[in-house]
Amino acid sequence: MRSSDGHVFVLALPFVVVAVFAAMAWVDRRRGVNAGPGFFARNGWPVGLFLLLAVTLWALFMIVLPQLFMVEMSFRPKLPPAAMGGARDVYTLENYQYFLFGSTTSTASWNATHLNAFWRTILASILVTAGNFAFCYPLAFYMAQVAGAARVRLLLLLLIAPYWLNEILRAFAFRVILGTSGVLNKLLFGAGLIDAPVDFLGMDVGLYAGLSYAYLLLMIFPLYNAIESLDGRLIEAARDLGAPWWRIHKDIVIPFAKPGIGSGCTLVFMLTSGALAAPLVLGGPRSLWFTPIVYDRFYQAFNWPQGSAYAFILLLTCIAFVMAVLKLGRLNLGEITR
Repeated sequence: MRSSDGHVFVLALPFVVVAVFAAMAWVDRRRGVNAGPGFFARNGWPVGLFLLLAVTLWALFMIVLPQLFMVEMSFRPKLPPAAMGGARDVYTLENYQYFLFGSTTSTASWNATHLNAFWRTILASILVTAGNFAFCYPLAFYMAQVAGAARVRLLLLLLIAPYWLNEILRAFAFRVILGTSGVLNKLLFGAGLIDAPVDFLGMDVGLYAGLSYAYLLLMIFPLYNAIESLDGRLIEAARDLGAPWWRIHKDIVIPFAKPGIGSGCTLVFMLTSGALAAPLVLGGPRSLWFTPIVYDRFYQAFNWPQGSAYAFILLLTCIAFVMAVLKLGRLNLGEITR
């Protein structure tokens, strides 16, 4: 099929997507998942209609259509502008073949460089997500159930203030701290703990620390919002009955906070796997992140169809991760977006 014939399909598909999500919402409503008054009952018809139209138009023209055109481009060959839409502009799988085998004509060997970078990015994103959850959960619980109002305000200020700086400036700050002649190495050397500088950046410590720090708030705020709505009397009753602290969290807090956990893990994983600035600034000489490879396909090789294929593969993997989180947590989309 020629690519010009696929444009009609791309333009029609958003309406199919809207219909699918509307059907999912209707099914959840029928099952009683989203109990309580409906959207228009809560907001009124004028405000509800405005919000619905604004969000729909924003999602279609800023998210859905660009993504669909990227997907459509990923199945097209690299051609000069004059040949686009011509007889040679037909749909092909050669861009996906190149991702797997490093060639559009041969399948003799795997594209080890790009495949290793892809799986390393996915694994590292999962580890960063797990590390962020392990760090943020105790802090979110303390802020939501233990600390007073004044201390919560102070902690929120301390968390938010560093994010007044640009993400790139924060990445360079990590480079200054963790470089071989940086602050941390000087402190360790001055304390007599090391005899030679430690290459934290070469070991990717700076990369993982920078990525974890960059998306910290996206984990802690969903957790805080979920745990804050938990009735503290349930925790007090469990303590009175002799339940240990780990049992309280396992059987009461974590099950109640599952929507916040799912939302935070989804946001952190997707943004980490798609990060570009931090890997470029903090990556070591042996580290290879997948998103700079996607960037190079677009702006170094000037092969937009191949870059679109790489981006689409990453998008599908992120969607698969979100679906896995929902399945493991027995959640639905309505719960994590609440």
